[in-house]
Amino acid sequence: MKRAALHNLGCKVNAYETQAMQQLLEQAGYKIVAFGEQADVYVVNTCSVTNIADRKSRQMLHRARRLNPDAVLVAAGCYVQAAGPDLLEEGIADIILGNNKKEHLIRMLDEYQKTQTPATDWEDINRGQKQYERLFIRQTAGHTRAFIKIQDGCNQFCSYCVIPYARGRVRSRHPDDILKEVQDLSDGGCKEVVLTGIHLSSYGTQTKEPDTHPAGSALIGLLLEIHAIAGISRIRLGSLEPGIITEEFAKTLAGMEKICPHFHLSLQSGSDTVLQRMNRKYDTREYAEKCQILRKYFKNPAITTDVIVGFPGETEEEFLTTTQFLQQIHFYEMHIFKYSKRKGTKAAVMDGQIPEAVKAQRSAALIALGEKMSKDYRDSFIGAESSVLLEEPFVYDGKKYEVGYTKEYLKIAVESEKNRSNTVVRGKITGYLTQDIYIMVEF
Repeated sequence: MKRAALHNLGCKVNAYETQAMQQLLEQAGYKIVAFGEQADVYVVNTCSVTNIADRKSRQMLHRARRLNPDAVLVAAGCYVQAAGPDLLEEGIADIILGNNKKEHLIRMLDEYQKTQTPATDWEDINRGQKQYERLFIRQTAGHTRAFIKIQDGCNQFCSYCVIPYARGRVRSRHPDDILKEVQDLSDGGCKEVVLTGIHLSSYGTQTKEPDTHPAGSALIGLLLEIHAIAGISRIRLGSLEPGIITEEFAKTLAGMEKICPHFHLSLQSGSDTVLQRMNRKYDTREYAEKCQILRKYFKNPAITTDVIVGFPGETEEEFLTTTQFLQQIHFYEMHIFKYSKRKGTKAAVMDGQIPEAVKAQRSAALIALGEKMSKDYRDSFIGAESSVLLEEPFVYDGKKYEVGYTKEYLKIAVESEKNRSNTVVRGKITGYLTQDIYIMVEF
């Protein structure tokens, strides 16, 4: 039996695609081993969201080559798509799989085994309307939570972002395929699904059929159908754009008891002038209104976000304005990124590029702020009742626990001698066990 190892870089969409490729390999008779082990095939699913992501992608490809120089090395994903087919000439991999081509993995491996000739399956993803790539997962590690990719591509063209060029235009997965996958995962014992996409809020918007779904959203229509699947206890949403949040949208979500009140709303900056330069489609007033809507229909929802510091031209005043806005919204978690110049984007040639030292200083300040706000939010649940989906055993200070997550994605420990992974339990959150893990006493 041939051995295959995979390594994923980047977002939850990449993670889904890597899992799908792993299952393609398993179905073809490969034994999956850890990436650090000797294998006959190495697959690296790359990322290109920042310069650091590019560098890590290349590093992992070089590492795979060193692990076994005779193995077949497959490079897939966004870095590959952005770098283009010329990457093959560098000898960095034996097979190049661009985005929308991962479903061809086994065919490409079979052809390589016959010819021993490096090959590329890549096309300009920005030319013509592409079909949604048919990838599926039928099981997930731990059988607890599964990421479900329902959408690909982006039409927003934020001035700093290379992803529309690496992922192409918006395209959505057929609802029947999504529902079949969720049903299969539920049949396998999975209790929670997380819907993901490159631009999740645009799910279904490229279809020409009239939108008759409640709340005027194809996403809401899909959620209602997933909500009806027995065995699924929780539905979590990936990153959303503020524009999708309306009174009717939030009210409809709140009427589905399986929906997790955990919302990642992209922000990027708390300064309206910076948002304009970024080509974002909202201002801070609208963003704050959307957070208020969520807090109107959900009790103490977890609202998380992304922030970019050091965008070209960002003044000290604009950074201070951003800091004050973040404090005003008071997020559960913030992912802070230092602006990374991406070739081919408008921001890369803007005046006022910020020195790295200034970016690092601003990043450190917002990371510290984020840690404080996160603790404030988590502490607000002390004394409250909650439910936890247990995931794995955990030993701390000689005691046995099981840890899992609330619907708001707080990490919780429950003292237990048994293995009850993939079980939902209720109790009262009484305090914290470690800096990041809170403790719950079962009812």
